[in-house]
Amino acid sequence: MQQRTLVMVEIALMTALAFILSFVKFPGPWVQGGSISLIMVPIFIMAFRRGWRVGVLTGLLVGIVNLMYNASIIHPIQMLLDYPVPYAVLGLAALFAFRNSEGKLSVPWALFGLLFAGFLRLLSHIVSGVVWFGSFTPEGMNVYLYSIGYNISYLLPEILITLVVVYILSRAQPDFFHMKKTTPLPS
Repeated sequence: MQQRTLVMVEIALMTALAFILSFVKFPGPWVQGGSISLIMVPIFIMAFRRGWRVGVLTGLLVGIVNLMYNASIIHPIQMLLDYPVPYAVLGLAALFAFRNSEGKLSVPWALFGLLFAGFLRLLSHIVSGVVWFGSFTPEGMNVYLYSIGYNISYLLPEILITLVVVYILSRAQPDFFHMKKTTPLPS
């Protein structure tokens, strides 16, 4: 019971931290949504610290909070593809959180997981861009290429910045990423 409470408190704190970090933005030309921030860092911390289920739950909550405060909604499916889904899939980075016999995180594999999960987030935004924001495509340009280019323009820098921050954290505080035994969350 005490372990479950601790996990729930960590999820709540990291969700709140992600929300706060979403306001620390790097400026850019993205008029149809998208920005570069540190919003993904707390999700990856939870994924690497507590496993993929907790990482996905944390990402889902971050997406829902982001939806409540920063949403641009055109269609219910677009809403899912731009908010809860792309943040929830970030928790899947933990599938690559391999550990040595002492439980220490393999940083190269974790960073690969971060890139993999970032790619899944990118795919979600690309699909949304093609289907619901295709009307913004400049005349004569392929809608798929436009959506890919638009979404890569902010997500690639955000993924790379997040990768550097997570790497620095893993080197400065390796015990922070030490896998903690989790108890299933209440249903």
